[in-house]
This record gives sequence, C-alpha cells and structure tokens, in this order.
Amino acid sequence: MEELKIQVNNHVEEKAARKKAREEWMEEKKRLGTWKVRCLDSENKLKGRIVELEPDYDEVKEKIGGLELELEDLKSCIIQEYINEFQKCLRQAAFLYKDIDVSDSRFDVNKDVVDGELVSEAGSSREEESDKVAKGPDANVDDAVVVEDVDEETT
Repeated sequence: MEELKIQVNNHVEEKAARKKAREEWMEEKKRLGTWKVRCLDSENKLKGRIVELEPDYDEVKEKIGGLELELEDLKSCIIQEYINEFQKCLRQAAFLYKDIDVSDSRFDVNKDVVDGELVSEAGSSREEESDKVAKGPDANVDDAVVVEDVDEETT
C-alpha cells in the first residue's frame, strides 16, 4: 500500500510538473504568436511602402537618365568652348605676330609644351611631367615654373 501511495504521490507531482510546463509552453506560444503577428504586420506595411515608393523610384530613375544626357551635352559644349578659345588665341597670335602661320598642323589643342618639347597630353599627365621636372637631376627652377604656369592657365 505504501508503494501505491508513493507512486500516487509521484504521479501527482509529475502531473503538476507537466501542468506547469504546459502553462509555460502556452505562455511562450502566446508570446511567439504576438511576435509572429507583429512581424507579419510589419512585413505587410513594408510591402505597402515599397509599392508606394516604386513610382517615385521610376520617376527619379527617368530624371537621372535625362540628367546624364544633359551632362554629356554639357561636357561636349565645354570641350567645344575650349577649342573655340584656342582658335581665338590662334587668331590673336596671327594678328599680333604677322610672321606666325597659325594654319600649321603643329598647333594642336591636345598637345602641351613640357620641358621645352611639344608633347601629347594623352601620353602623359601634367602632374607626371611636373614630378619629372621637380625630381630630375638637371631640373632647374625655370622649367618647374613653366610647368606650373601651364597648369594654372588650363584650370
């Protein structure tokens, strides 16, 4: 009989422990359920916001495309202005110095004078040329000044 009482007591304790564990699981289930609802609500709100922003994104994308085209046009206009200014300088040189032939093919907007030589700007940058002048063993102050003056005129 004592054994049965012990077994009944153990069974009651196990039942109480299972009931307590079940209550804890139910509370956890409720808590997770509310988090799930919150997450789903947030997801729905975000999807709605994305749908609202898509037309704005498309509009901005179209504007950017137009601005890129305008920028390319402006770049070509700036380049043309530089060429026009160069041609104007050639005309002034021809007017002021009658013995200069400005139609000579050696006049080229893509070339510059560095170290007393006419060099292509595409071949080397002015910074490299000024570094060569400044670091060279036979570099003198006059050459460095000429390179700096050229840089200041073109900016």
